[in-house]
Amino acid sequence: MVTETQTRMQDAERIARRRLGFDSLHPGQRAALEAILSGHDTLAVLPTGSGKSAIYQVASALLPGPTVVISPLIALQRDQVQAIEASRLGAAAAVNSTESEGDREEIIEEFQEHDVDYLFLAPEQLNNEEIITDLKAAKPSLFVVDEAHAISEWGHDFRPEYLRLGSVVDAVGHPRVLALTATASPSVRDEIIKRLHMRNPQTVVRGFDRPNIRLGVERFHDERRKTEALLERVREAPTPGIVYVATKKHAEEIDEKLRAEGIKSVHYHAGMSARARRQAQDAFMDGEAEVMVATIAFGMGIDKEDVRFVFHHDISDSIDSYYQEIGRAGRDGQEARAILFYRPEDLGLHRFFAGGGRISREEVETVLAIIAEAGTPLSPREIHQRSGLSLAKVNTAVTRLGDVGVITISTTGEVTETEQHLPEGEAKRKAVEADEHHHAFERSRIDMMRGYAELYNCRRQYILNYFGEDFAPPCGNCDNCQAGIYVPEDRADQPFPLGSRVLHQSLGPGLVERYDGSDIVILFEESGYKTLDLDFVREYGVLDAAG
Repeated sequence: MVTETQTRMQDAERIARRRLGFDSLHPGQRAALEAILSGHDTLAVLPTGSGKSAIYQVASALLPGPTVVISPLIALQRDQVQAIEASRLGAAAAVNSTESEGDREEIIEEFQEHDVDYLFLAPEQLNNEEIITDLKAAKPSLFVVDEAHAISEWGHDFRPEYLRLGSVVDAVGHPRVLALTATASPSVRDEIIKRLHMRNPQTVVRGFDRPNIRLGVERFHDERRKTEALLERVREAPTPGIVYVATKKHAEEIDEKLRAEGIKSVHYHAGMSARARRQAQDAFMDGEAEVMVATIAFGMGIDKEDVRFVFHHDISDSIDSYYQEIGRAGRDGQEARAILFYRPEDLGLHRFFAGGGRISREEVETVLAIIAEAGTPLSPREIHQRSGLSLAKVNTAVTRLGDVGVITISTTGEVTETEQHLPEGEAKRKAVEADEHHHAFERSRIDMMRGYAELYNCRRQYILNYFGEDFAPPCGNCDNCQAGIYVPEDRADQPFPLGSRVLHQSLGPGLVERYDGSDIVILFEESGYKTLDLDFVREYGVLDAAG
């Protein structure tokens, strides 16, 4: 007997062929669609270039109501709207800061009347209570969060609206939720599910391994020599390619050096005007520029299949970020290269940012007192004005106080004190501890990136283990394996399976991430990634299997 889901999947295959030009759905697309059409909230972690947007496009065509898509960048929204309209799957529109008030009202009205099938919004648009009311009235059947890793990577720092998306989901009637990302470690997946208030969620993880990308690291102690080596590798490499840098200054300087050598390059960073960024992006996408030199502001949503290399002049802040960035190479399946030009001193910038922005007990007390005295909901900006604290500090304090349950945060970000009071001083202590745990986790992610840069083992195994995939070296396509520098695995010497949960006597619960020779790497819930000596673990019995 054919089930309703099976019938819908047959329809999904037909839509994918006729509207999107697919020969068939990829396994990851199929698994995610099956989960959604079966009624599950779904997190799909699929590689860059695997057609993640097709999942919500096809699902929306098969579900009764319209679709809300939370998309972080205006340029990305524009591209997605154009792609939907070109496929004739339905009408699509975006509401963002570039539209007039009249145009926004017209789009929302058409969405409520189901004349617009796909509505794209940046999370900041949801600060408006009227927008949320209008979305609820439209009765959407699907709520999509594109680039969902931004919840973890951006929400804690400069886009707190991402952390409130779960409340928005509830406020609009909790339609089915679909979260899409190309990169999310197990801990980031857990946070996405938690922050989006996913119900009965299914997680689809496919294809982290990109065997056509050759991985390598070149180590330096001198900044000048590092830059010279980068320029030399770019000269030798087939193009097009991307060079990632940490700062606007580096983007401009390296672009200038490349152009001085006759290489057609452009640069891209957040300090440029929107028009200049668009011109640089178009030149690269259209093949007029051979090399893009950019900060991490460039790349999200970019689909250029023939990128032959991604070189990092500066180290990324995490494996999550690094793997997403190098994933922009070799999408056509042909050979590509990813080289990290590593100088240990470069880690200092990331450690500085990871250590900054902490809140003190006094700052938490100030924010709590203002909220309690107000008696009415306050926005973070109002607390900022009354407290004299920076808006970033206020947002951090509000997030942590919300996490420990002493305040309520509305869908639009306004805060009120909860009726349930913690004993005096405990609220401050718990909020500060939550912030310390967050910063400890961020520092540990930097340490994992350092571990990759300084690794004397298979680099592909290191990355895949980080994302929860088992892999036995050698990979044959990283610098270490090609040089014969790898450690064959002895599975009998691994007391806990990869991905299993363990309990440490003092560090608490954790997840087994990887084995590295005589060491075991565990992601602990409170303190982040830790590397433990296996002999010590066995001798003193500090780890137990957890249910």
